[in-house]
Amino acid sequence: MVKDLFERIQNNKGPLGKWASQAEGYFVFPKLEGELGPRMQFGGKDILNWSLNDYLGLANHPEVRKADTEAAVQYGAAYPMGARMMSGHTKYHEQLENELAAFVKKESAYLLNFGYQGIMSTIDALATKNDVIVYDVDAHACIIDGVRLHMGKRFTYRHNDLASMEKNLQRATKLAEVTGGGILFITEGVFGMRGQQGKLKEIVAMKEKYNFRLLVDDAHGFGTLGKTGAGAGEEQGCQDGIDVYFSTFAKSMANIGAFIAADKDIIDYLKYNLRSQMFAKALPMIQTIGSLKRLELLRNHPELKDKLWENVNALQNGLRERNFNIGDTNTCVTPVYLEGSVPEAMIMVNDLRENYGIFLSIVIYPVIPKGIILLRMIPTTSHTLSDVEETLTAFEAIREKLENGTYKEIASRTTVDLDA
Repeated sequence: MVKDLFERIQNNKGPLGKWASQAEGYFVFPKLEGELGPRMQFGGKDILNWSLNDYLGLANHPEVRKADTEAAVQYGAAYPMGARMMSGHTKYHEQLENELAAFVKKESAYLLNFGYQGIMSTIDALATKNDVIVYDVDAHACIIDGVRLHMGKRFTYRHNDLASMEKNLQRATKLAEVTGGGILFITEGVFGMRGQQGKLKEIVAMKEKYNFRLLVDDAHGFGTLGKTGAGAGEEQGCQDGIDVYFSTFAKSMANIGAFIAADKDIIDYLKYNLRSQMFAKALPMIQTIGSLKRLELLRNHPELKDKLWENVNALQNGLRERNFNIGDTNTCVTPVYLEGSVPEAMIMVNDLRENYGIFLSIVIYPVIPKGIILLRMIPTTSHTLSDVEETLTAFEAIREKLENGTYKEIASRTTVDLDA
């Protein structure tokens, strides 16, 4: 007997979906209102927001808003109609690609209409069934989904573990010698959950011993790391060793879209083999022209990054001085690790939002191990030092309530019908 396809879906909502009845509209899919920035509204109340990836504060920069508006007036939301290869190609797309390539010190670049599908398609185009992929076990979902498209062999290595990397490169080398293929090594410039930089310099050094090509997803590094803001490769002095560089516009550029950069022959190949771009509408003119303005500001106003890091250092140093565990982050991403159950986490975040006016991202089991609560903050250029002090005071208060059992006692009187 053939089962109804939807039977499984109706009986098992998935590891996150099972929380929907209690979490949706508040802990997930919250409705933030007001101008994008540190001060917004949630549930009718003013909140201090640490949950936007607008690192450089460009989302509401007056020059950005002006460029976006003028592009919308001149071209509307539809222009250009069609895929780049067919009818969606413009001089502005080419200009943005040339400027991005020069900024990240690569020969050539290609725009992607969306970051997630773009890197998936890049992985799919770079590796054939005879090739072997080696990637970090903590890689972002877009990388994992891209690897799932791969019809050949793949190996994961322990997160940022050099010995594990080398072991799996040895395994990949033996296999590739049999299949006659090559090796694609994938990592991230910045791991967005923990805030650690990928060990790019050490990985590039391994090229002296192993024959592989390196793809780096630098979504959180672009604009925030390196002397000029060109990312984690620039920060670590190994940009030349990155064979294919990827970043999204959804973080420092406060926009939609993404790009890949590499040697010209590689980009020329990808232009004709990236299915997600060949068969999809080109990046609209509003985003394209708007990104040109954003990149101009990023290049010409280093004070934006300087202010970002002033806020990052104030927040992270303040947390460390108060004995909060923020792991080994060495980027703007600021995780705070606490011990507690899922119900305690829900009560605590509710307290933060309702009584302290602090809005941030919460990460719980099964995304992280059971018994751990991760509060993730993204400092931006737009935050102030008084925002930092307000947050540090609130964190001291909620930690005391977590440790003295206040949240546990409240949780025991609250209906939480899920395994925590």
